[in-house]
This record gives sequence, structure tokens and C-alpha cells, in this order.
Amino acid sequence: MSFEFHLPDLAEGMTEAEIVSWKVQVGDAVSMDQPLVEVMSDKATVEIPSPREGTISALNYKEGETCEVGAVLFVIDEGQASVSASNGAGAAVVAEQAPVVAAAKPVPAPTAPVTAPAVAAPAASNPVSATGKVLATPATRRLARELGVDIRTVHGSGKRGRVTSDDVRAAGSGAPAAAAAVPAAAVSRPPVSIPSAGGETRIPFRGMRKMISDNMVRSVQTAAHFTYVEEVDVTELVELRGRAKQRGAERGVNVTYLPFIMKAVVAALKKWPALNAALDESTQEFVHKHYYHLGIAAQGPNGLMVTVVRDADKLSIFDTAAEVQRLGQAVQDGTATRDQLSGSTFTISSLGKLGGVLATPIINFPEVGIMGVHKIEQKPAIRNGEIVPRYLMNLSISLDHRLVDGWDGAMFLQEVKTLLEDPTLMFMEMV
Repeated sequence: MSFEFHLPDLAEGMTEAEIVSWKVQVGDAVSMDQPLVEVMSDKATVEIPSPREGTISALNYKEGETCEVGAVLFVIDEGQASVSASNGAGAAVVAEQAPVVAAAKPVPAPTAPVTAPAVAAPAASNPVSATGKVLATPATRRLARELGVDIRTVHGSGKRGRVTSDDVRAAGSGAPAAAAAVPAAAVSRPPVSIPSAGGETRIPFRGMRKMISDNMVRSVQTAAHFTYVEEVDVTELVELRGRAKQRGAERGVNVTYLPFIMKAVVAALKKWPALNAALDESTQEFVHKHYYHLGIAAQGPNGLMVTVVRDADKLSIFDTAAEVQRLGQAVQDGTATRDQLSGSTFTISSLGKLGGVLATPIINFPEVGIMGVHKIEQKPAIRNGEIVPRYLMNLSISLDHRLVDGWDGAMFLQEVKTLLEDPTLMFMEMV
């Protein structure tokens, strides 16, 4: 008996997931709960275990391809007979599934444009998924809605006829889209990384890097970015943090400057609620959030991720430090869940000692603002007519000018500045 595994909705609102890596091959015997495949949706990677014991008879998607929720991802033969790549019956089962992964793991195509088709036959019109929808990523569908393009009328130039963001932009501007794949005889696809005669290496543009790219491009093309910068004297904060660091070490917590900055940001958001908000494009409503889930941009092995410290207004300095540390470790380990990577209301981007002097951070859309934290340096400053050494730091905030006026953004950052220059204010009841 064959068991067909249909991709479930692994998170609320998920419509599809990209295949990151297969842990098995056709013909492998698998046991209950054995890891079979890693899939990625949004910014979270999920490992799917085997729901049955048996033998893998078909893997219906290649690494790098996208599977719609409800589509058959793989098939397990629950019988005793083993299926191998050389077994005629097993090969027939695989051949009936399209597209499939052979006994060896697939070799993805490079990101450079190719004239050969991803499948043997051309598509006369946009192919549809197992659920009957045109093949396109959520980001591409959002772009189509924003540009007023009916995605069903767009001819896809991507793999298996997938509609890409370039196709949508071309349709929106009236320009011809990229040429669709045409049939060709005996086309071989190059390996994942190919050193060329010119000393180049081509790597497929997919997975987390592609996801980050789509999110950044969407933010820049949608939000009307403007950036405001302020210098902050954090000399008193440096002294306070030094004492807190010692106490934190006793609790096994590394107290950095970030928890203090987060506390100042929450206090400022309460005073300027327009920045703790988002635009609901489906209803054209400006949604003010009455909770404070701070996004913290963190660099992981697969790229930049935004972890979310929930209810940051309810946490102490030490609790905040512990939570930031826990989430950062999850990113490094690759174990961060979707819940830990979604739902932020305002984001802080900090590179610590590598923070540089100035940056113009890109908004974590659909939020309306993001604050960049830069390195602290001891510099000469004039205080009461005298040159004295002070610890100075720059803060930069990027805002969506469609929803936030420059005055509000500047006043918000001035509030953060006030609290960081006199950190005792953060612990007063008035704040």
C-alpha cells in the first residue's frame, strides 16, 4: 500500500514551502519519525519526519523547488518489498510523478538565465499547482496585487512556468516578459557550482538568500523610506551597563547594551504610538499595535534573520538579555521557529562592535520603522565649555514617510536619545 504525504499548513497562513534538502533517496527504507526533508516557508526552516514506516517510492519535488500546501510531497510504500533505482516497477512509480527526484539528489540549476526548459514539455499557458493556483511565490502574488496585475494573465518564465516578480513587473509596465522556456532536445542542467574558464563560480540564487532578497526589494519598492540620524552621549549608560554586566554574569546572562536600548525604544513607542504600527494593505487600514514585540536583526549562518522578543515592555533588563541570547543562539543553531521569527511590531538592527558610524537600515515591511544602532566610541566632546572624553554613539532610524511624518520620527528618536543619555529615567514610573 502506498501512502501519499500531502504538504500540511505548517504555520498559519502558509500556502507553499521551498524544498531545502532531502534526507533520503528513492528506495531508502525509513522508520517512523525519521527526518525526511527540510522545507522553508517565510524565514523558518522546518524538518518533516516520516509519518510511516516503509520505503520511499517517490520524491515529487527537487531541492530548490516550491511545493504548494496540499500537494503530494513524497510517497512511502508501506509494503515489505524494497524499491530501488534499478527496479523497473519502482521506476514506473517515479515516472508517474512530475516533477520527481531520482535516486540521487537533484542538481539545481544556476541563477544565470538559461534557454533550456526546466521540464521536457513547454507550457501553452501558465501551469497550475496541485491546488489549481498559478505557480508563484507569496511575494510575487503580493507584488501583483500592489501593481494591479492579474497574475492569472501573466506568462511565467520561471521553472515549470512559475511566474516571477520580473514577469509581474513587465506585465505591469506593459513591457514584454522574459522569454518563456522552449522545448529542446537532450538538455543537461549544470551542477550547483560551476567554476568557469574565466574563474567564476555560479551558485543558485534561492533559499534564504532569495527570501531575504524578495523581502528587501519589496520594502524598498513599497515604503517611502527616509532616514534620520542623531548622536547620543551614552557615557552614563556605559557605566550602568558595566555594573549590570557583573550582576548578569552571576545569573549566567551576558548583558549587552541592547537590552537598555530596547527598553528606551519601548518607552518611546508608548509616547509615539504611530511608530508601533503597520499598514494592512488588504483593508487599507493603519493598524496601531498595543503590544510591543521588538524585532532584533541577527546574522545567522544562512543570512540575516529578525528574531522577535515578545512583550518586551514586560521584561526586566536581565530577562531581556536572556531572551535576546536565547533567540540569537537559535538562529546560529538553525533551530529558530516561525513563531520566533515573525510578528514584530518595530525592529532594531545592531551589529555591535561592527556597527559602523552610520547606516540607512531598510524597513522590515510591513512595519513603519527600523532603528539602526552603531558602535560606541570614546571621543572628545565639549561640555560646559571644556573638552572632556565622552562615550558617543549614533542612532539612525528609517521610517515609511507614507505613514510617519518627519516630525514624529525625529521626536521619537529624541525621546530614545533622552532616555539613553540619562538611563535612570527608564526606570522611573513616569516612563
